[in-house]
Amino acid sequence: MTQGAAAAETSDRTGADWLAPDCQGENFYDLDPAFGAILPHYMAPALHDHLQPHLHRLGGIAGGRLDQLARLADVHAPILHPRDRYGRDDDWVEHHPAYREMEKIAIDDFGLHAMSHRGGVLGWPEPMGPLAKYAVKYLYVQGEFGLMCPISLCDTAAFMVGRYAEAEIRERYLPRMLAPSREEMWTGTQLMTERAGGSDVANLEVAARHDGENWRIHGDKWFCSHIDSDVILLLARTPAGQGKGSRGLSLFLVPKRLEDGRRNAYRMVRLKPKLGTRSMATGEVAFEGAVGYLMGEEGRGLRQTMDQVNLSRLSHGVRAAALMRRCLNEAMAVAHGRQAFGQPLIKHPLMRRQLMKIMLPTEQALSAFLYTAATMEKADGGDEGAARTLRILTPLIKFRACRDNIPVATAAMEARGGNGFIEDWVNARLVRDAHTGVLWEGTSSIVALDVTTRAVPKNLAHEALADGLHEIIEESDGVPGQFRGELSGVVDRAAGFAAEVAARAEHESFSRQATNALYHAMTAVLLAREGALMAEATGDARRQLLARLVINQRMRPHDPMSLDDGPLEGRAAELLLDQPSAPADRVADALAM
Repeated sequence: MTQGAAAAETSDRTGADWLAPDCQGENFYDLDPAFGAILPHYMAPALHDHLQPHLHRLGGIAGGRLDQLARLADVHAPILHPRDRYGRDDDWVEHHPAYREMEKIAIDDFGLHAMSHRGGVLGWPEPMGPLAKYAVKYLYVQGEFGLMCPISLCDTAAFMVGRYAEAEIRERYLPRMLAPSREEMWTGTQLMTERAGGSDVANLEVAARHDGENWRIHGDKWFCSHIDSDVILLLARTPAGQGKGSRGLSLFLVPKRLEDGRRNAYRMVRLKPKLGTRSMATGEVAFEGAVGYLMGEEGRGLRQTMDQVNLSRLSHGVRAAALMRRCLNEAMAVAHGRQAFGQPLIKHPLMRRQLMKIMLPTEQALSAFLYTAATMEKADGGDEGAARTLRILTPLIKFRACRDNIPVATAAMEARGGNGFIEDWVNARLVRDAHTGVLWEGTSSIVALDVTTRAVPKNLAHEALADGLHEIIEESDGVPGQFRGELSGVVDRAAGFAAEVAARAEHESFSRQATNALYHAMTAVLLAREGALMAEATGDARRQLLARLVINQRMRPHDPMSLDDGPLEGRAAELLLDQPSAPADRVADALAM
C-alpha cells in the first residue's frame, strides 16, 4: 500500500477507530505457528496427535474466556477473613468467582495438577510426561499467569508426597490431591521462606517438637503463596537439627484440617499487597503447635526439597516464555492495527527494530523450555546423561527467560503507548507479573551462583550440555556447514568460560555472564536445528535466522555508536516480520551475509 493510499484509508477513522486492537478473542495456539510446528519434533507422535486438539481448544479458551476471567480476578483480589461469621478463629480466603472458574478450567477441564501423576487426564491412559504438562501450561499462562503458581505448587506438592511420605500418609492425602475436580481436590503448597532466611535456608527458625504422639510445628513463615491450601509442605528444625544450619532441617506435611474435621493449629496472619500475581493469595502464616507429619528421614529436608526445584524452575521458565509470547502477540497486534504518520506502525523502521528485540528472546525461551522438558522426560526415564544435563538446564532457563521477560513486557507496553499504562488493557498486568520470575525459586544472582558454584564444578553439567549440543549440531544436516562450525565454536567457548568462572572463587562476579553465555549458546543451537527441521517439514527455515541473531546480538561485542548494523538485521526483519515463511535458500543467503 502506498503512503497516499494509507492516508486515504485513515481519513475515515474517528475516535476509537484509531486505537490499536489487542489479542482478546484470538486463539493463542493459532497465533503461535512455531509452537505447533516444533512440538512434534520433541514429543512422541501418538501423544502429540492425541494432545493437539486439546491444545487448540485451550488456545481458544486462553484468548477468550480465560482472558476475560483473568482481567476480573486481577482487579478483585483475594480477601482474608480472620474469623467465620460466628466469631470462631476459622480463617478463610475469599476468592472472586472469576478465580474459581479459572481453577476449574485448569483442574477440571485440563487436569494440570494431576496429568504427570495419574492416567486418565484428557483421555490419555497413562501419566503424561513433563513436555505435555508444560505445553498445556504454556498456553494457559498466556491467558492467566497468577493462578499457575498455585497449580504448579499443587503439582510439586503431589510429587513430594508421592516420593517421600510414608505409605499411610501417602494413601491418605495423595488421592485427594489428584482428584479430578476442584470440588473434590485437596490443594497443596510449599512454605519455605521466613524473615530469617529466603535463599539462605541455614537461618530458618520454624521448629518442630514431638509431644510423644505428634510432631508440633511452631513459628512463622513469611512469604506463603497459595496460602489457603489444604496441604502444606514446609521445612522445620527439629531438636536434633539445632545448630546444624541447613543440614538440620526436616520436611513436614501439615494439613489444614485434621482427620476429625478440626482446623489445625495455624493462622493466616495477613495477605501480601503484591506488585503482581494479584489474583492469587500470598501471605504470612503463624504456626501455633500445628500437627505435622515427618516426610522421610529427619534432617534431610533440604535435600528432599531440592528434588522439586527442577520442576519449579522449569515452570518459571515456561511461564516466562508464555508471558513473552503474549507480549509479542500484543505488540504485533498494535504494529499491524495502529496507523501513524500515514502508514501502519509495522512499516516504520524503528518499530520493526523493537519488534525484533521482542521476538528474539521470546523464540529463545520457547526453544529452551521444549528442550528442557524433553530432557526432563529422558532423565525421568533413567538417562544419566540427561539427568546431568537437566541439572544445568533448569537454572539456565529460570535465569535468562525470567530476566528477558521484564524488558519484553515493558517494550510491549511501550508499543501500545499510553494505553499500555492503563489497567483497561492487558499490558500493565503483563509488566507487573513479569517481575515474579526473577524473585521466586531464587533471585537471578542465586540462580547464577547455582550454575557456577554447583552445577558446573560439582556435576560437570556444562560438559554434559556441551556434548548434547554438539550431537544436535552433527545431526542437523539442514544447517549450512559453515554455520554449523560456528555454532560448535560458540558452544565450546561458552562451556570453557563457565568452567573458568567456576574454577576460582574470585571470579564469582562473572557468574551471570557465564550463565548468559551457556543459555545463548544453547538456544542458538536449538533454533538452528529447529529451523532445519521446520524447513524439511514445511519449507520454513526462519528459526535459523533467529539462531544467527542470537550469536550476533547476544554473544558478540557491538559498538553502540556505530551505524553499521550489518546487512543481516534488515534482511532478517523482512523475512521474519513480512513473510509467512522463510524458504531455506533465502535463509542460507541471509546467513552468508
